[in-house]
Amino acid sequence: MSLRAILLGFLGVLGVCGFSFFNDRILMQTYLVGNNMPVSVYGTLIIFVVLINPLLRRYKFRAGELALALSITLASCCLPGSGLLRTFTSSLLLPTHYQKLDASWREQQILDYVPQKMLPVVTPENEDYVLGGFVQGLGIGSDHVAISEVPWGAWVQPFVFWLPMLFCLWFALIALALVLHKQWATHEHIPYPIASFVDSFLPGPNGQAGSVLMTRLFWIGTVFVLAIHLNNYLCIWFPDELIPVKLRLDLWPFQRKFPMIARGGGGGLFGPTLYFTVIGLCFLIPSDISLTFAMAPWLWALVTGFLVGYGIDINQVVEGSYWYTGLKPRMFMLFGSNLGLFLAMAYTGRHYYWNVIRAAFGRKNKEADYLSIWGCRFFIFFTLIFVGQLVYAGLDWQLAVMYTAVLVIFYVVMSRIICESGLFHLQSNIFPCCIIWGFLGIANLGPRTLLIMQIISVVLVCDPRESLMPFMMNSLKLLDKHRQPMGKASICAALALIVGLAVAVPLTLYMQYDRGSAIWETWAEQAVPKMQFDNAIAVKRKLIAQGMLESSEAVAGWGRFADISPHPLSMWCFFVGFVLVLLVSAARLRFTWWPLHPLLFVTWNTTHLTPFAGSFFIGWLAKTLVIKYGGNGVYGKVRPLMLGLIAGEILGAIVPSITAAIYYLITSEVPKAFRVLLG
Repeated sequence: MSLRAILLGFLGVLGVCGFSFFNDRILMQTYLVGNNMPVSVYGTLIIFVVLINPLLRRYKFRAGELALALSITLASCCLPGSGLLRTFTSSLLLPTHYQKLDASWREQQILDYVPQKMLPVVTPENEDYVLGGFVQGLGIGSDHVAISEVPWGAWVQPFVFWLPMLFCLWFALIALALVLHKQWATHEHIPYPIASFVDSFLPGPNGQAGSVLMTRLFWIGTVFVLAIHLNNYLCIWFPDELIPVKLRLDLWPFQRKFPMIARGGGGGLFGPTLYFTVIGLCFLIPSDISLTFAMAPWLWALVTGFLVGYGIDINQVVEGSYWYTGLKPRMFMLFGSNLGLFLAMAYTGRHYYWNVIRAAFGRKNKEADYLSIWGCRFFIFFTLIFVGQLVYAGLDWQLAVMYTAVLVIFYVVMSRIICESGLFHLQSNIFPCCIIWGFLGIANLGPRTLLIMQIISVVLVCDPRESLMPFMMNSLKLLDKHRQPMGKASICAALALIVGLAVAVPLTLYMQYDRGSAIWETWAEQAVPKMQFDNAIAVKRKLIAQGMLESSEAVAGWGRFADISPHPLSMWCFFVGFVLVLLVSAARLRFTWWPLHPLLFVTWNTTHLTPFAGSFFIGWLAKTLVIKYGGNGVYGKVRPLMLGLIAGEILGAIVPSITAAIYYLITSEVPKAFRVLLG
């Protein structure tokens, strides 16, 4: 480990955590993180290895050093955006604001169910300052609020409660990544397409440029895509002088020919957008995976459209009120498939995992390496503390264990999907609170316990497309390949989380109190702070109507399992998802011609696969034609072109962000919004 690589990594942490909220909310450009392939990190890497590293001459950074710096920076990418701070502060403070506006909240006194230690301190004396300042902004015109005027003291209480819980979860996930790495990378040899893409840019042993940078086709692909995005960016500024390149195909008339697809919620499939990153990634993953992702949302729309025709809508909320965190059968089908894939992975690596567990408890075993053993120990240690923190939050220990188990399954499967398929923008939306709700029944939880679990879920996994564990798994692959100490790098990643929060939290709060509602977005400041409370009110009213409110609030401990009442449709969906994954996994092992991958059922009803389906089909078709008519030789020659498509789109997102920041610094005016990837 070199000191300069560590310093470069933490410089990246400061950049990501210090600039992301400003770019996303004020400049309104492509999110600097946004997904598990952050354009800010990989775009900066491309610029660094092409323009800066060659100028360093004898002091050029080597591949291992850049891999270490990347692992540190990537660890912090789960903090400033959708992974946490996009919704963290608003979800804790704004419920107090909405209670003043919503008569049903005041009637049900719903905020009284929330332990005060979870929320900022708002009193009649400081309400105008703490709450009013957050809503209206304390800055006046072009004059920004002074740092000392931000009511930091009101936020000490919730930070003392939430930050230890977040750190324990993150440290547990880093440790678990160390346990899984050897099995996935060495024993199963999964492809790690994102890590493979990054590795193609890293310098050689003597600091020379990566081999892909020396190929003409790479630069043709990069310049082609970059020119398209820069042209479209300039068209926003000069709409009368330039003509935009349309990347969205208008196939809407075909929707009338396939009413079942539209009825099943697949209307968006008839307006596919070209994402060059997705097309390029198809050349880094097995063809059956790209074909699966191309077909998955179509199959889901067909199935749901068919069921809607018989009066069964598994996409809609069946209990509760808000679609996102309400009880939805589709979530249970997704969780069933996730559990099936998790068990299949556990079975595949059963000997290795069992040896690691035995060694972690003191039994000597040659198959378990040092890092995996200590990773297992730290995972158990931090997981137990996390369970204890859930109990401290107000959950029975039985519910806390169930909640943690669902969370671990979710993160492991999500990481596997990304490492095996490169599906960088993944939003599974499996909320542990809803899974427990569906299995036990609301009468065995009560509105208070449900609300506490939903608040915890909103903080931890509200928008999981920027999650720590997938970042760590890809980082470990690069570190291992370039022989960097993964244990020490993991410690640096843990420190990056601490440093990143120390930077991102004050900056985020400052900008929110400075600008107020001027930088609000519909999702983060209106939907997220309300959804869990609206659900709690809906189930409370249902329990009152059934005469079961008092009994639901009195049940506790093992009593919650004495008379469970699972939701029937949700349980059927769970069972179907579970069985489908196992059947397709078995068919794939049994028949060489089997076309679909088990990842179909853990992604087909995820939120953002629909916009990517068209690009996955184009990428699959291009790769199939290249291999069929050109063979592996032509495929090897075309591969740099596809890497160039990815690099061009990343640069096409980061260059406008840099331009927008310069424009804002010079003029103090908000630039025109421009986004390349999904928002």
